[in-house]
Amino acid sequence: MALGKYTRVDNRRSSSSYCSKVTIVVFVALCLVGVWMMTSSSVVPVQNVDVSEENKNEVKEQSRGEVPEQVSESNVSNESNDGNNKQFEDNPGDLPEDATKGDGNGNNNNQEEEKSDGKPEENSEEKPEEKQEEKIEEKPEDGGNQTEEGDSKTESAESNLEGGENDNKSNSDENQKKSDNDDEEKKQENTEETKDEEKIEEKVEQNDNKDTDGKSGENKENDQSKNQGSNEVFPSGAQSELLNETSTQNGAWKTQAAESKNEKETQLTSNQNTVYSWKLCNSTAGSDFIPCLDNLQVIRSLPSTKHYEHRERHCPEEAPTCLVPLPEGYKHSIQWPKSREKIWYSNVPHTKLAQIKGHQNWVKVTGEYLTFPGGGTQFKHGALHYIDFIQETVPEIAWGKRSRVVLDIGCGVASFGGFLFDRDVLTMSLAPKDEHEAQVQFALERGIPAISAVMGTKRLPFPGRVFDIVHCARCRVPWHIEGGKLLLELNRLLRPGGFFVWSATPIYQKLPEDVEIWEAMKKLTKAMCWEVISINKDTVNGVGVAIYKKPTSNECYEQRSKNEPPTCPVTDDPNAAWNVPLEACMHKVPTDSSERGSQWPEQWPARLDKPPYWLLSSQVGVYGKAAPEDFSADHKHWTRVVSKSYLNGMGIDWSTVRNVMDMRAVYGGFAAALKDLNIWVMNVVSIDSPDTLPIIYERGLFGMYHDWCESFSTYPRTYDLLHADHLFSKLKKRCSIVGVLAEVDRILRPEGKLIVRDSVEIINEMENMVKSMQWEVRLTYSKENEGLLCVQKSMWRPNESETLKYAIA
Repeated sequence: MALGKYTRVDNRRSSSSYCSKVTIVVFVALCLVGVWMMTSSSVVPVQNVDVSEENKNEVKEQSRGEVPEQVSESNVSNESNDGNNKQFEDNPGDLPEDATKGDGNGNNNNQEEEKSDGKPEENSEEKPEEKQEEKIEEKPEDGGNQTEEGDSKTESAESNLEGGENDNKSNSDENQKKSDNDDEEKKQENTEETKDEEKIEEKVEQNDNKDTDGKSGENKENDQSKNQGSNEVFPSGAQSELLNETSTQNGAWKTQAAESKNEKETQLTSNQNTVYSWKLCNSTAGSDFIPCLDNLQVIRSLPSTKHYEHRERHCPEEAPTCLVPLPEGYKHSIQWPKSREKIWYSNVPHTKLAQIKGHQNWVKVTGEYLTFPGGGTQFKHGALHYIDFIQETVPEIAWGKRSRVVLDIGCGVASFGGFLFDRDVLTMSLAPKDEHEAQVQFALERGIPAISAVMGTKRLPFPGRVFDIVHCARCRVPWHIEGGKLLLELNRLLRPGGFFVWSATPIYQKLPEDVEIWEAMKKLTKAMCWEVISINKDTVNGVGVAIYKKPTSNECYEQRSKNEPPTCPVTDDPNAAWNVPLEACMHKVPTDSSERGSQWPEQWPARLDKPPYWLLSSQVGVYGKAAPEDFSADHKHWTRVVSKSYLNGMGIDWSTVRNVMDMRAVYGGFAAALKDLNIWVMNVVSIDSPDTLPIIYERGLFGMYHDWCESFSTYPRTYDLLHADHLFSKLKKRCSIVGVLAEVDRILRPEGKLIVRDSVEIINEMENMVKSMQWEVRLTYSKENEGLLCVQKSMWRPNESETLKYAIA
């Protein structure tokens, strides 16, 4: 093609020769120059590349109503890159000039065809829906004015390179030809400009928006000079915009670069599958391992255990990535409500508690089962009688109406909370991991909510003023010591107007120690302005119960003769609860009618669906709307998702589901949508998320704060279903996703379900990891970079083990 061009140049020069001898001499000289030019024809493709690039710049300029410029000096400077660009024969830069013009005569017929047919011609190499690119591909390569213009531009560039070696007459002819062609081109552009300007302008603007790197054509031209040694071409001007259109993959065909990039990413992801090499955790706790409660290395180094520091959380520096072993003979858990009465012994193979507390009807060994008669230390003859006795003593308690959310301190095997379900009450039961072997594990295996925690040196992981009732039945907590610091923590948690129900020997026994404790408690509760509502004795169980009520105003606090215990400073936030040391002070009662705690919530179940009275329209919710509207939108969203997708679209048998955790609860909408099922939901609010946990409690639900970069305060295999809505993508910025998934595996029961809603990238990563643990993928779905994953944990455990030195006694 280059030879053809130069042949035409030679013909033009031969036609201007004369018959005289002088003319023959000039002709011979021109022939010699022509031979020299032919031997240097390897530069022609480079000139074509630059010319086409410049012409594509002209397309962009014409779309803005400007007159096209001539070949810039950059075309000449890029000639040194000819060795690299020569091999890209299919690059648009190697097309003749007429194939790279945006608005020339050669496109008139094609434009008429598009107007008449209403459909552009198909092209096998470029995207059909990008009209400007189609025009370029459909240009006829038949020469004409555009080709001659390209020739003249090529000759002009060459004359610059030769430093004026060509004779003046030749340059004059070339310049005249170029001028004529420019005039012709301007006429053509004026004719076409009115027809195509708006369309091209729109297309160029779209291309500019698609350029996510923020580079203009000129920037890409600069990139070309920086990458002369590479095998990639970085065109400038309109041509680079066309390349951008292809790379955005909006059409029917992907670019090779995009295909190769996707394949490399797929291979990388595929290779990552082999990275997940799981091992069993080797620890002294064995199948009951709780990383943050079994860090024996830290526990051994504690300077004191006087305040139960050894029962508090001491997390390892890095979350373990090993899997906790199953107990021998593990079976699928018994379903609720049968599980309240019996569980498989092989699932929780501990008999010590049965030996110690069997006479109090806590738990007994019955063949292959552990059975629970429903008793406790203070209610040997059953929890239901004890529960009814409390309400008969103080009818205002009104189980399941006024009193909906209860905190049970020192819960034992949680029979109190387990039978409060019959009264439509949710109970957060807690007890330490201590000599009462696996008491919280018994509770969770029975299908009763509980966590491993202790009243020691730190606040409990709950907001202030959220529990309707706090209960303690022989909970072995020294409430009266050190200025009543532990009882003041209960005061923080209790709603104004809430009740503290205390059943313990100091109330009804006359032993010297009991009398001393009772007198100290009387003095302390009076100083805290707690009102004694009732001191009564349950004749059936032979125990006494004292019931106190927290004040609903600050009047008593202000009338005290001594500020003991002191009121907390106004800077002390009662909702701050994550690793916050205990303080022996009282928070005042809110007095502003729009402040949380100034009014009692609506009765259950009305409180579930209505926005709390203290959510103001002037406040901005988590999703950007006014807080009450945000709340209602979240409630409607999860009601729709649960009813239309989770309950019917995932193949989950919800009759087998009892213990559920929402790992990233916001307003508690997911839990609220499941209210008609025979389940309970632990709502977890991450410490780096907006503090919406008080709203969850106000609805009559419950939950706790947690940092998912650490282990949760529960035993292994205690939840049937975990729900994670956009949790892992947030955690990935702070800690190892592998460690978090290992924690998910620890918490989830075999055959339990994990539902993940997150970005497609996270969904793919999670799917690869759970497959490496031989979990069953039940459902995957994605749309617009959002994905949904439902998987089921298997019984598989790895063969190799990893010794955790910090967890070895």
